[in-house]
Amino acid sequence: MKSLIAALLASATLGAMAAQAADLSIVSGDTGNGLEFLRSQLDRFEAETGNKVTVVPMPSSTTDQFGQYKLWLAAGNSDIDVYQTDVIWAPQLADQFLDLTDAAKDVAANHFPSIIESQTVNGKLVALPAFTDAPALYYRKDLLEKYGKTPPKTWAELTATAQEIQDKERAAGNPDMQGFVFQGNAYEGLTCNALEWVMSNGGGQIVEPDGTISINNEKAAAAIDMVKGWVGTISPAGVLAYQEEESRGVWQLGNAVFMRNWPYAYQLGNGDDSAVKGKFDVVPLPMGDGEGARSAATLGGWNVAVSKYSKAPDEAIKLALFLSSTEVQKERAIKQSNLPTIVSLYDDADVAAAQPIIPNWKEVFQNAVPRPSAPTKVKYNEVSSLFWSAVHDTLSGNGTGAENLELLEAKLTELKGDAW
Repeated sequence: MKSLIAALLASATLGAMAAQAADLSIVSGDTGNGLEFLRSQLDRFEAETGNKVTVVPMPSSTTDQFGQYKLWLAAGNSDIDVYQTDVIWAPQLADQFLDLTDAAKDVAANHFPSIIESQTVNGKLVALPAFTDAPALYYRKDLLEKYGKTPPKTWAELTATAQEIQDKERAAGNPDMQGFVFQGNAYEGLTCNALEWVMSNGGGQIVEPDGTISINNEKAAAAIDMVKGWVGTISPAGVLAYQEEESRGVWQLGNAVFMRNWPYAYQLGNGDDSAVKGKFDVVPLPMGDGEGARSAATLGGWNVAVSKYSKAPDEAIKLALFLSSTEVQKERAIKQSNLPTIVSLYDDADVAAAQPIIPNWKEVFQNAVPRPSAPTKVKYNEVSSLFWSAVHDTLSGNGTGAENLELLEAKLTELKGDAW
């Protein structure tokens, strides 16, 4: 780690380091033990650079984070130097961040090219990748073995298996057992879940890469109606208020057969305080039925960007380079089971030994699909909000999938106007 810092500081003398020392701030809304891990890395950065870095905690909801980011950046807030950004935010916030192309010229090639591309807007690299993300289906190995079941390959199989095991476990004395938990609250996480249901059923990507609004179709409506049927049967009624941590809470107490979640939950699920330690595994998310069906996992991931309003831009850039480095990504993979964006780490023996699931996550990653942030550009947040609202209405019993998607199409058409 010291060699990394030394490289980032370009062999600065101790006197120069002292002269350059700055008070920096970074925002973080990490789930699980993310804040604890970040703080440990910042402590190292501080010790080597003389800089001081304060963490400004944010809500875990990415929707709330994005709203706060927009307010701060629109006001030219210089109190925040480094932002942690979702993969979909680059087109919307690009004008507020520094161009990191030159700063990252020696390391950009180490990352997956598609991820670098996702953070490049009009030729400007606006954020450096910290880790990538794609969700999987978590399943209880012990329960599936107990009842002679195999991991489901389709949503129909998941529904049947979840119902059977849930009912039998409740009858055996666990009234809290749920068949399947996911993220059903009305926020960006529901957009991710619902895109997977729709895409895996052959229903498209909400808005296609060429800008066509495609969401109002029978396959998409059928997928959402299918999930409506889960609420109150294999999933608790309260799932409509669940985000990632609520889902993980039920799962980690041992009260769910299946869970849809991101990689971070794998490491935590195997913690000493977890009721499911050593009892679970992951597989790609199920697919729908019929033509066009496939497994689909929403592409996620987080990056680090430097505010153009930072009072210490050079030191803030060094922090961004540090947090996106191979060394930090390796430690994050080992300690948090986050997927690296550094290609070489998927073949790293230490990573494989500590987190054997990470090399296996390649199959999940291959099924990843992007949210339509590229075609909808600065309007993506509104598109996503309209989509998750339509889905949440359906899951709550306020209209059918077909009715709500027809209304959604009309709203998206009005929002689009002549062009995105």
